[in-house]
Amino acid sequence: MPRSPFIHDVPAAQALDAWRQACAAAGCPDRVGTERLGLVAAIGRVTAEPVWARQSSPAFDSAGMDGVAVRSVDTVGASESTPVTLTDFDVVDTGDPLPVGRDAVVMREHVHLVGPVIGADSPSVELVAAAPPYQHVRSIGEDIAAGELLLAPGHRLRAVDVAAAAAAGISEILVRRRPVVAVLPTGDEIRPLGCELGIGEILDTNSLMLAGQAAEHGCEVLPLPIEPDDPERIAAAVLTAAERADLVVIIAGSSAGRGDHTASVVARLGTLTVHGVAVRPGHPVVLGAVDATPVLGAPGYPVSAALTFDIFAAPLLAALQGTTPLRRPTTRARLARKLASPFGMDDWVRVRLGRVGGRIVAIPLPRGAGVLTSLVRADGLLVVPAGLEGHHAGTDVEVQLLRGHHDIDRTIVAIGSHDLVLDLAAVALRSSDPGVTLASSNVGSLGGLVALRDGRCHLAGSHLLDPQTGEYTLPYLPRVFGRDTALSDVAVIRLVHREQGLIVAAGNPLGITGVEDLSRPGLRYVNRQRGAGTRVLLDHELRRRHIASDDILGYHREEHTHLAVAAAVAAGRADAGLGVLAAARPFGLDFVPVAQEPYDLVVTQEAYDSGVLAPLWALLADEKFRASVEALGGYSSAETGLRVR
Repeated sequence: MPRSPFIHDVPAAQALDAWRQACAAAGCPDRVGTERLGLVAAIGRVTAEPVWARQSSPAFDSAGMDGVAVRSVDTVGASESTPVTLTDFDVVDTGDPLPVGRDAVVMREHVHLVGPVIGADSPSVELVAAAPPYQHVRSIGEDIAAGELLLAPGHRLRAVDVAAAAAAGISEILVRRRPVVAVLPTGDEIRPLGCELGIGEILDTNSLMLAGQAAEHGCEVLPLPIEPDDPERIAAAVLTAAERADLVVIIAGSSAGRGDHTASVVARLGTLTVHGVAVRPGHPVVLGAVDATPVLGAPGYPVSAALTFDIFAAPLLAALQGTTPLRRPTTRARLARKLASPFGMDDWVRVRLGRVGGRIVAIPLPRGAGVLTSLVRADGLLVVPAGLEGHHAGTDVEVQLLRGHHDIDRTIVAIGSHDLVLDLAAVALRSSDPGVTLASSNVGSLGGLVALRDGRCHLAGSHLLDPQTGEYTLPYLPRVFGRDTALSDVAVIRLVHREQGLIVAAGNPLGITGVEDLSRPGLRYVNRQRGAGTRVLLDHELRRRHIASDDILGYHREEHTHLAVAAAVAAGRADAGLGVLAAARPFGLDFVPVAQEPYDLVVTQEAYDSGVLAPLWALLADEKFRASVEALGGYSSAETGLRVR
């Protein structure tokens, strides 16, 4: 094997600093050019010079209310018991210039007409309160004074900024032009969006994502055609892009595989500064410069690509525009479950967030660098520093917010057993009220009950079978919550009855008829994780048949959801796995029934009574939702919403 091409794992901050220095040494500009734009076109751009007010706003003393303009001295002594009658006044509307000699305005609501009407030949008004000088008067320059600094250089213009500039007599602003970001996808297996894929082929979703990130940072995007894993073609494309762009992003080819050429191409054409950073995900990053243009080699996995853009491209692009990178607000959160991290690397973990018992809890999302849905579902980002190996459940951590606090406060946090009905409920809740989110974390029934006990979720999904009594979930409550758990402390709500069975290949080619077949020599099984109710059910069925777990090939191979089990069977990595019928259907798999069981939602009484769960209880009573549950297959909603404890 040839020596790994990675230079070394550079800490992210050190890598960014080294890249900036290398770009400066290569002659890369430290700022993009400027252009003068009209106010509407300037929104979203960054100011390139100070913006000074050319005129005051308001440009004259004006009425701040509809009413009458008076001399304040004429109103002295006015009160309810001693009203003052005036004939010397002017009727004004909001924004009118203040008439000469007037220094106060009395609101029309506070004026009593003594004469026929205001505007008659000899009108008069009665005032029951004195008007101090400049009451309801907008003085010249009250908002903006001519000559004052309105906007500093390096300010990203918002709608309110250009409105203020217009009020200050400005019609054009000198701004930085949009940096041009060239996005170059590479890889023999990459295909354009809209193509029909063959085996081993992948759609070019990364270009779409990175182009969107660049646009969010105020850039113009230069999308380039996909280049195969040919170093000469990639080099030619990079040279062409470097002539037109302020930053070239090469997608994929940054790792150590046989078809990875980004690092060698950058080294040959220009300066290779960094190859490999101490960041997870996103370790195989390439940073360098070609022909006085910065080059970023992003990993091909989408989560890694998105993260490396945030860490490295965003600060560079902000500097080119003479401003600072966008900063996300942060909050403190309690970690909902244990989180392991690699020592020696900054670990960026995407999390779901919700407020439970007055505190925000963070639920780590799936960690794979290719798990695109973790980008979609994330409410926040948690960074585990390189010197830590993770956090225990319940640890207080700092999270960068990707959603606002109001959205987080209306998130229902569910931890426990996986069931497709929870996914269906999440869709239904969001459809009826876009402000409501149901965030689920699949850790198994027992893990969910422990999380509920420790105040880390609103509800726990459970279908734990007690082999001694044949009951589900209820016998486990005193074991988890304590023997002294009162009936009023914990509520159990029936979600569904469901059919559990063996998910097998289409047509059931191996002729599997039940659990007893799992011990056949060579038959590959895929299991659920320890603590999952499905795992408990399997173990119960094995004991009934006197089958040892060691006799089952694949017993220790674990997946965390029914869909993951079905996917393993569909891909041919396993011959059977215990799960629900609704998970087998999307993959076109067959199903061998094993047992009917209840699936329940366990909540504390406090959570049951809380307003955050009210939308869920209303949904469970909805007949349309119940019908959609039964349409999944293998479910009965006859007791959906029933409180069983």
